[in-house]
Amino acid sequence: MDNLVFQTDFGTMDGAVSAMYGVALDVCPELRIFDLTHEIEPYNIWDASYRLIQTVGYWRKGTVFVSVVDPGVGSTRRSVVARTKGGHYVVTPDNGTLTHLKRLVGLEEARIIDETRNRLPNSGESYTFHGRDIYAYTGARLASGTITFEEVGDPIDVQSVVELPVVDPELRDGWACGTIDVLDVRFGSLWTNISRQMFLQLGIKHGDRVEIRIDNDTRTLYRNIMTYAKSFADVYVGEPLVYINSLDCVAVAINQGSFSKAYNIGTGTNWHISIRRLPDNL
Repeated sequence: MDNLVFQTDFGTMDGAVSAMYGVALDVCPELRIFDLTHEIEPYNIWDASYRLIQTVGYWRKGTVFVSVVDPGVGSTRRSVVARTKGGHYVVTPDNGTLTHLKRLVGLEEARIIDETRNRLPNSGESYTFHGRDIYAYTGARLASGTITFEEVGDPIDVQSVVELPVVDPELRDGWACGTIDVLDVRFGSLWTNISRQMFLQLGIKHGDRVEIRIDNDTRTLYRNIMTYAKSFADVYVGEPLVYINSLDCVAVAINQGSFSKAYNIGTGTNWHISIRRLPDNL
C-alpha cells in the first residue's frame, strides 16, 4: 500500500476535500492520506504544476498524488494518470498540471482513466466534481493496490501530455535572465527559474552586491541593488536580499517583509527578472 497525497484549489471552507477523503477511505480504510495543499489560487494550473515539482521528489517511490485544479471540468480535456521517471504517480486532468514534472523529472508512462471502470459507483450524472468521482476514487484504488497502473486505462504517448508555455532562463550580456515562476506564498518572496548553477556563472559570491531588474510585458517595475545573502539573518530587518531557495534556484525577498506586496510584483511567464553582479565601478 502506498501513500495518497491530495492537492486542489478547493480550499477547506466547505465539504469538497472531506468528500474526497471519504471516497478514498471507503475504497480502503487503511489508506494513509496526506494533503499537499488545498490553497492553490482558483484555476491556477501553473501553480499546481509548480507545487508538484516542489514536493513530489521528497516522497517515497510509489506515492500517488491526486492534483485537481480543473477549470475545464466536464469538457473534452483528458483525465490521466502519469508515472514519473522517479516512480511516482499523478492522477490529474491533462491540462498542463504535469508541465514541470514532465520537463524536469520526465514521464515514463501515462494512461487515460477509463471512466467505465474507474469512476465512483452511483455518482450519477454529475460532471462537475471529477475530483471526488474520478480522481480521488482512481487514486485511492491505485494507492491501495485495488487496481494496477495498467488497469487505469489505455496508454497514451507521454509526449502528448499537455504542457503550459515555459520561458527558459538564459545568460545574456552579463545578466542571468529568467521568470518569476511562483511566490513563497505566506512570506511574499519571489521564486525564479534561474538555477544556482547559472547564477554562479556570473562570478557572484555571498556578500556581493547584485543589481536586480523586474519587468512585465509592458514596463520595468523594479530596479535596485541588494546583497546576495546566505540566509535572511545576513541582512537587516526590512532589507531586500537575493538568496538560493529550497529548490536550488534564485529568490528575492525582504527580510521579515513581503516583496510581492511591497512592489506589487506578480508571477508567471510575463514577469521577467534579470540579475547581474554589480560592476566594480558602481
